[in-house]
Amino acid sequence: QVQLVESGGGMVQAGGSLRLSCAASERTFKKYAMGWFRQAPGRKREFVAVINWSGGSATYADSAKGRFAISRDNAKNTVYLQMNSLKPEDTALYYCAASGGDTFLPVVMRLYDYWGQGTQVTVSS
Repeated sequence: QVQLVESGGGMVQAGGSLRLSCAASERTFKKYAMGWFRQAPGRKREFVAVINWSGGSATYADSAKGRFAISRDNAKNTVYLQMNSLKPEDTALYYCAASGGDTFLPVVMRLYDYWGQGTQVTVSS
């Protein structure tokens, strides 16, 4: 069982930056692809970014490309999401998730095995 704990959320003005962190309890953390998803009020949870087990590859939702960067530190069992040029439409509860399957860079929720509780990001205009 992998426990994931997100942190780093908060309130920021449009154009600002935040860095989210997700700490994993499992020492086999490096076996998992790690993703970030978000859910705004009244909307479905959506994919944001994913990074493979080694940190050598990543992919992003169109809404995140050029503004967000996902990274990981396997020595610290932690994955990060650096968010720059934030917009009010980025306001959401952000979740990290771990995928232990064979898909290299999973972008759909059903491919993830473990989820954190989420951290709130609020961007004011």
